[in-house]
Amino acid sequence: MSFAGRRVAVIGTGATGVQAITEIAKTAGHLTVFQRRPNWCTPLHNRPISRAEMAEIRRSYPEIFERCRETAACFLHTTDPRGTFEVSPEERRAFWEMLYSSPGFAIWLGNFRDVLIDREANALFSAFVADKIRQRVKDPRVAELLIPKDHGFGTRRVPQESGYYEIYNQPNVELVSILDTPIERITATGLRTTEREFAFDLIVFATGFDAITGSLDRIDIRGAGGRRLKERWRAGLETFMGIMVDGFPNLFMVMGPHTALGNIPRSIEYNVEWIRDCLAYLGRHGLRVADARRDAVEEWTAFVKKKGEGLLANEVDSWMTGVNGNVDGKSVRIIARYSGTAPEYREWCDRVAAGGYGELELT
Repeated sequence: MSFAGRRVAVIGTGATGVQAITEIAKTAGHLTVFQRRPNWCTPLHNRPISRAEMAEIRRSYPEIFERCRETAACFLHTTDPRGTFEVSPEERRAFWEMLYSSPGFAIWLGNFRDVLIDREANALFSAFVADKIRQRVKDPRVAELLIPKDHGFGTRRVPQESGYYEIYNQPNVELVSILDTPIERITATGLRTTEREFAFDLIVFATGFDAITGSLDRIDIRGAGGRRLKERWRAGLETFMGIMVDGFPNLFMVMGPHTALGNIPRSIEYNVEWIRDCLAYLGRHGLRVADARRDAVEEWTAFVKKKGEGLLANEVDSWMTGVNGNVDGKSVRIIARYSGTAPEYREWCDRVAAGGYGELELT
């Protein structure tokens, strides 16, 4: 679809919105961005990769994959062992400048060990990123609208961007806060806020998706006695290793709630291999049904909750804590994700397999 010369609205400034806005602004006649709450966004630093460099990367796959197995979130980068206040202000600033100029999630996952758990450390780094936004956005009023005030850096998922903040310096781009002037309705010619009427040729809804449990909730999954999985989780989210739920025999989830997230392809591959090996075990022993034991679910869920203790992210409403203002019924904060390391997760899962799946009812 071409946006050339058109009047375009984008509603939402999350990960999807940031990417769409950056691209649409290149050609749109006029772009109006409707923002509810801003996110902390950091440079992606994408660049062309030469054939020679790509060949070298491919030759390094074994070392790359091994490194990903060792790190907390299965990325090449991992938490710096130092604390924010264990280094001098000059060394701290230099380290953060290096992270800000590095590609990928290094700035989120490779930061000082206390940035995501210590309020003072998090506030200091949030101020560093806020200053970067002020440097990149010329209009001080717009810059302040783009700086989050309700959560610290990294306590929600951090969108990555390529020139996102600079688009607000363009004369064809306008930012509207719908906290200040909420959208009242979509009209035949555009939309109306509490302040004014807007005319658009296109409206792009980048209002997020129902993460963690959403894809499973959209399927009418029923377990023993016809009980719906959605209803089972309404009283509290519980799983066994993010793969199974007691009372739902032969339901195996890939990237279910409470599994190791992080680098998704690496995590998916492990889930698939574990499920494959479990099914092979059933086949070898003439078994047809596998269900998680209740005590195993309780033990794993308690472990997930313990791993989330002290994380600033668990004090913030987001899809990572099960709160999604765009979805009915998603208003109660829960521990929706596993916050331990991937090696810890795999150790637990491997122990279950090595023990002959004693945590499962096999019939």
